[in-house]
Amino acid sequence: MRSAKQFLTYVSSGPFQYAVAEALALPDTYFDAFRADMLAKRDLLAAGLAEAGFSVFSPAGTYFVTTDIRPLGESDGFAFCRALPERAGVVAIPNAVFYDHKDAGAPYVRFAFCKRTEVLTDATERLRKAFAH
Repeated sequence: MRSAKQFLTYVSSGPFQYAVAEALALPDTYFDAFRADMLAKRDLLAAGLAEAGFSVFSPAGTYFVTTDIRPLGESDGFAFCRALPERAGVVAIPNAVFYDHKDAGAPYVRFAFCKRTEVLTDATERLRKAFAH
């Protein structure tokens, strides 16, 4: 047990070291293009969510866009996210799952933008149809 704990605690990402070494060998142009692609996808999703009526918090360092659902007349992120697939054919994650005090995160939900551009375009159109007045 002691040996297993030693290797799991201090070398838990050991298998990923090979992947990191490969990534570090990639040219800077790869990362420049990746960053530009993620920024474009973030902006596409954030604009679509804003057009649908969500209050949008544009992130600086993740691939999730957090929104406030209160402008849509909603306040329960769990109920909102459970109904969203049927209502708009889109899924979101209630931010309250990340809060110690669930009520503080209740009106916030997040959407991932690490998707193909066509998926994001379709999702934003579905959300506009479902929520825009």
